[in-house]
Amino acid sequence: MESLGDILKRLTLKSTSGATDAPSEPAAGEEAPCPRCGGRGWVRAEVPLGHPAFGKAQPCSCQAQATEGERLARLLQYSNVGPLARVTFEMLKPEGRSSEPDLQRRFREAYQAAQEYADAPQGWLLFTGPVGAGKTSLLAAMTVRCAQRGVPAFYDSVPDLLDHLRRAFAPTSEVTFDRRFDEVRGAPVLLLDDLGAHATTPWAREKLNQILNHRFNLQLPTVIALSGTLSQLEEPLRARLEDKGLVMTVELGRSPSTHWQQDSMIEDMAPRMTFETFDVRGNDADAAGQESLRRALNSARVFAQEPSGWLVLTGVTGCGKTHLAVAIINERRRRGEEPMYRFVPRLLDYLRAAFSPQSSFSYDQLFEEICTAPLLVLDDLGAHSSTPWAEEKLYQILVQRHEARRPTVITVRGLLEDLPDAVASRLKDVSLVELVPIGAPDFRGGGRRARGTRARR
Repeated sequence: MESLGDILKRLTLKSTSGATDAPSEPAAGEEAPCPRCGGRGWVRAEVPLGHPAFGKAQPCSCQAQATEGERLARLLQYSNVGPLARVTFEMLKPEGRSSEPDLQRRFREAYQAAQEYADAPQGWLLFTGPVGAGKTSLLAAMTVRCAQRGVPAFYDSVPDLLDHLRRAFAPTSEVTFDRRFDEVRGAPVLLLDDLGAHATTPWAREKLNQILNHRFNLQLPTVIALSGTLSQLEEPLRARLEDKGLVMTVELGRSPSTHWQQDSMIEDMAPRMTFETFDVRGNDADAAGQESLRRALNSARVFAQEPSGWLVLTGVTGCGKTHLAVAIINERRRRGEEPMYRFVPRLLDYLRAAFSPQSSFSYDQLFEEICTAPLLVLDDLGAHSSTPWAEEKLYQILVQRHEARRPTVITVRGLLEDLPDAVASRLKDVSLVELVPIGAPDFRGGGRRARGTRARR
C-alpha cells in the first residue's frame, strides 16, 4: 500500500508555478507522470501577486483525462481523513443526535454553515461546543465534500499534527520536517480538529502559531474545531480566532463547566414565580403602582418570547422584579433553553474565590462564561458591597455584554442614580436597554400580603 508520505510527496501543492518540480523516472510498467504537475494532479494558479487566484490550487490539465473515481480517490488519499471518509453530509442527521430542541437548532445551523463553506471555501470557520456535539463529524463531512467537488483539503487533529511534525525531525522519517510543515501551512483548505487539546509546550505553541499566522495573513481557507473555550488559548491565537472580519464562529452548545452550576436559588423560585402567578394588583398599590406592574408584566412577556437587547427592572425590594426575571427564565426553559441566573452578591463572592491559589477552577473561564452566556439574568444589582473591586468586575461584565449586545435581564434594587455613574450610563442606553421602573410597594410588607395570600415576589 502506498504510504502517506508518498501520497503527500506526489500531491503536495507547494510550488508557486506548478511546474518547478521535475518528475521522477517511472518504474517499470508505470505510466510516466505528467511533466506539468509531476503526477500531483494540481498546480498553483500562474497569476501575479495581488490577483484573487494568487496562491490557490487549480486542477492540472492532465486531470481532464482522469476518471472521476480516480480524482476522488486521489483527493481522499491526500486529505488524510482516513476512516472518517465514510462520514458525509448525506449520512448525518441535519438536526444532530441530541433530543434537546436548542441543541438540535444549533446543530442544524452548524450543518448548514458547514455545507455552504464546503461548497465555496472562503475565510475561516470556527466550531465551538462540548465533546460529542458533532464537530468532528462536520469537519470530516466537509473534507469529503471538498474532495467530491475536486477541491484539495487536508484534515488532521491538532495533537496528531504536532506528533507528525515532531516525528519528521527523525533521521529515518520519509518526509522532512520542512516539507511536512509547508504542506500543512499551505494546504488549499485546512481542517484542524481538537484545537486546544494539544500539549501546550513552547515548541507546540510556536509551530501552531506559525501555521495559523501564515494562513491568517494570506486568508487561506481554514476550518477549526475548538476543544474547550477560547479563554483557554494563548492570547495571540485567541486574537486570531476572535477576528470577526475573517472568522465566522458557530456554537454547537456551551462546553460544560466542571465548576460552574446554575445558582441553586433559581430552583427554589422557579415553581412559584411564573407569569400566571404574578399579581398586578400589588400589595394594596395605588393606581399608578398597579399600572407600573402591568407595564412590567407586559414587557417581561414580550422579552421572554424573543430575547433581544436588555430589560432592566428597577424598584424597591419586594416589588416583583425577581418574580418577572424568573418568569422569563421559566418561559425560555419551556422552549428548551437554559438561561444563566446569577444573584449578584453571590456572583461576586464566587469571582473572588476564583482568585485563590487553591481554587479548582479558572477565573478567566468563569468570567468568560458569564460574559458570553446567550441569556444572562443578573438579580439584585445594587445589593452587593460597593468595593472598588466589585464595581470593576461588574462593570467589565456589563461592558462586554453591552458591546456584544447579548440579551440580558437586570433587576436593580432602588434607582439607577444609586449605582456608580459608569454602570448607570450603560443601563440608560436607550438604543439597547428597555428601562422598566416599578412603582409598587413591597409585596411582603403589610396589607393583603401579610395575610399570606400570595407567594414571595
